[in-house]
Amino acid sequence: MSPLADDYGREVTGVRISLTDRCNFDCVYCHNEGLGDTRGPMDPQDDEMSADEVVRFLEVVSEFGVGKVKFTGGEPMLRDDLEEIIRRTPDSMEVSMTTNGTFLPGRAEGLVEAGLSRVNVSQDALDPQEFAEITKSGAYDRVLEGVQAALDAGLDPVKLNMVVFEHTAGYVPEMVEHVAENDGLQLQLIQYMPELTGKPEWNIDIERVHGWLAEQADEIERREMHHRSRYWVDGGMVEIVDPVENPEFCANCHRVRVTHEGYLKGCLNRNDDLRPMGEMSREEIRETFRETVANRVPFYGEYMVRDGNGGWEMNDEYVSAEAP
Repeated sequence: MSPLADDYGREVTGVRISLTDRCNFDCVYCHNEGLGDTRGPMDPQDDEMSADEVVRFLEVVSEFGVGKVKFTGGEPMLRDDLEEIIRRTPDSMEVSMTTNGTFLPGRAEGLVEAGLSRVNVSQDALDPQEFAEITKSGAYDRVLEGVQAALDAGLDPVKLNMVVFEHTAGYVPEMVEHVAENDGLQLQLIQYMPELTGKPEWNIDIERVHGWLAEQADEIERREMHHRSRYWVDGGMVEIVDPVENPEFCANCHRVRVTHEGYLKGCLNRNDDLRPMGEMSREEIRETFRETVANRVPFYGEYMVRDGNGGWEMNDEYVSAEAP
């Protein structure tokens, strides 16, 4: 079956599934509170989807032409059934994951054997002390081991995720140099979202980062997905994810999301479009997925529109929307 499309012509070809909101880090830019150090992977918690529920959802949406799934968290590797979930994911789907990397040593090879094909590892600094200040974790060396374990297991390239804000902006040049000097690494710079932390004073102008990279780049490539720019600097690939106040980003969004509790949502920035999947019978999932896609709107440019002063305001059409 061809992928479902919303009223704006955006086909849904991928899903992002949060397997847990638990994390062993407590990053200063994150809206969740971390658990601190943990002993390692755990059983699914009562408020988290079971492996059966995750797989049932994936089997259903594969019927609608969804060809990609990314597992996220929290920290998805805190789930001790992660390998089982990946192994049972439909063969038609490309499986990727975003992780802080601390549990990749010892598990990366098994994840690849289960069917994992790509991984993003969060790494916001190249100095242990700076890393600790940002993540509230002393796991810097463990993360480096995790990146190497992923490469050794064949997860090449490994994409490093770096959130760019006041605390990290000064580290961007050395991180760009780091990926240029190390085969198998790429860099994804992620725009800081102040609305998630309540710290607008940490924000920086992401266009300055674009401008700096454009000056350094040997080649600039425009990706079809989200119309993102890729900068090739001394052989290293750097990409910026900049969704904030970006109608072009929203106009090219082809994903829906699932919360760890089993709610479908059509947009990262919205929580008034959450749709519970009930007891997750296959027909319930089909209907909920159809409804979620049908009700998707671009966040910037439709849900949020320009006011008379060049800022953004809620579109009156959605003001009365109520979360379940």
